[in-house]
Amino acid sequence: VCPSCYYGTRCQFTTSEFGLSLDAILAYHIIPDANIIHQTSIIKTSLSITILFMIFGLINGILSLITFKNKSVRQVGCGIYLLGSSITTILTMIMFGLKYFTYLSTQISTPSNQSFLTFQCYSFDFLLRICLNMDQWLNACVAMERAITIIKGVQFDKKKSKQLAKKVLIILLILNILTLIHDPIYRSLFEEKNDNDDNKTRIWCIVNYSSNLQIYDRVINTFHFFVPFLINLISSIILITKKSHQQSHLHRDRSYKTVLHEQLRVELREHKRLLIAPVVLFLLALPRLILSYSSKCMDSTKDSWLFLFGYFVSFIPSMIVFIIFVLPSDFYRKEYQKTIVQYKNQILQCFRRTI
Repeated sequence: VCPSCYYGTRCQFTTSEFGLSLDAILAYHIIPDANIIHQTSIIKTSLSITILFMIFGLINGILSLITFKNKSVRQVGCGIYLLGSSITTILTMIMFGLKYFTYLSTQISTPSNQSFLTFQCYSFDFLLRICLNMDQWLNACVAMERAITIIKGVQFDKKKSKQLAKKVLIILLILNILTLIHDPIYRSLFEEKNDNDDNKTRIWCIVNYSSNLQIYDRVINTFHFFVPFLINLISSIILITKKSHQQSHLHRDRSYKTVLHEQLRVELREHKRLLIAPVVLFLLALPRLILSYSSKCMDSTKDSWLFLFGYFVSFIPSMIVFIIFVLPSDFYRKEYQKTIVQYKNQILQCFRRTI
C-alpha cells in the first residue's frame, strides 16, 4: 500500500539515505507471525547466505587466530596487525549473525526483551562498521610495514616495529570510534502497533541524519574506504620498485628500466598476491561505497536484491584473511601447520590419559 521508498504500518519510515542496514533492506519483505517456511524468497535467501557466511567467516577467523597467536609470527608488526585482523573477523561474524537473527526474530514474532533490543539497535550496526573499517586499516598496515621492511633492509628494527604496531592498533580503534560515534547517537528504536490487531507489534531500528550529517557520513565512509586502499596499492608498488632498484645495483651492466621490467615479471609471478590482495579488497568493498552515495532510495520491488547484495559483499573482505595472507605465505603456512600438529598431539595425549 505504501508509496515507493516508504514502509511501516502508516508509511512513516523512508529508505532514503538509510545506508546499508538490514532494517530497511528487508523491511518490505518480512511477513509478521509467519514461520521461515512461509516467508518471501529474499528472506529465505538472506537466511541461507547469513548461515554460510557465519560458518565460513568463523572458520577463517579461527584458523587465522591459530596462525597469528604464535610468538614467532608476532616478532614484527605484521603479525600484530594480522592477529588483530583475525580477532576483528571473529567479532564481525558473531555480531553479523546476532544482528540478522535478532532482527528476523523481532519482525516475525512479538519481541519480549526490550532492553536487549534497545542495546542491539544502538550498538550492533555501530560495532559492525568499526570492525569492517578496522579490517581494512589493518590490511593496509600490513602492506605498509612490508614496504618499510624492504626500504630499510638490515636497518629494520623488529622490536620498534612490534611496539609501534600495538600503538597503531589503539590509535586506529580510537579513530574509528570518534569518526563513527554519530551512528548510535542518531539511532532510535520505534515500537509500532497495528491498529487492527493490538497483539501485533513490530520493532524498527531507525537512523535519522540531517542533511549536513549525511554529507559527513559519506565523507567518513570515503575516507575509511580509499585511504586504506591507496596505502595498500602504493605500498605494493614501492615493494616491487625497491626490489628492482636493489637488483639493478647487483647488475650494473644493465639499465634500471630493463631490470624493472624483469623484476615486475618476477614479482607478478612470485608475489602477485601483494598486488591482487588490495585490488580484490577494493572491489569487494566498492558496492558498499557506491550504494552509500546512491541518491536514489530503495524501491520495494526493484532495489532490495541489489542493496542486499551490497550488504553481504561488504563482509567478504573480513572472511578471507586466511586465504589472502596465510595460504600464499610459506612462513605463515608452516606456522599454521606446526600449530595444528601441536593441537593434535595435545588432543591425543588427553585422549590417552582418559583411557
